[in-house]
Amino acid sequence: MKFPESLENLIKHFQLYPGIGPKTAERLALFTISKLSKESVNSFSKALIEAIEKIKHCDKCGSITDKDICDICNDQDRKEKLMVVENSKDIIAFEKTNAFHGKYHVLNGMISPLNGVGPDDININALFTRVKEENIKELIIALPSTIPGEMTCTYIQKMLENSGVLIYRIGYGLPVGADIEYADEITLIKALEGIKKL
Repeated sequence: MKFPESLENLIKHFQLYPGIGPKTAERLALFTISKLSKESVNSFSKALIEAIEKIKHCDKCGSITDKDICDICNDQDRKEKLMVVENSKDIIAFEKTNAFHGKYHVLNGMISPLNGVGPDDININALFTRVKEENIKELIIALPSTIPGEMTCTYIQKMLENSGVLIYRIGYGLPVGADIEYADEITLIKALEGIKKL
């Protein structure tokens, strides 16, 4: 059976999400048209549009926010330590532990020459500017133990070699190759406890 064109279009759009294949997209589309009220669908579409229009990257750290400077960067009670993470989801994971009280810098990617990603393609130059302007004395690199993660870590270390900044790498209670966002809170606390100087 061929679906109506508008339903096919909805199915196609659900497949834009990661991990959503044709079957799941079909199930979501059919649920949307048969089980959700018109008000719920309108509310959902408004929420999507509002998020797209309002969410942006913090001018200072690169995390997602609906303000020019995010709440963490504006928090005067935060210590003058900087944790470097790959994306905003990593911040959420560390914040849940309540074990780190410094600020963050989000790279929004990692150096990966095989994928055509160099230092200028991620938010790394802003990191070096922040270290200098904010007089950062301690930097914790919290990147996954993958080839791009190691390359990015090495690049940061090399660029800050003679800056006087103490550079640490999170300890590996985290398994090699694992993403930070999927780690449980205990593992993240152990990783923070095991930071080491590079």
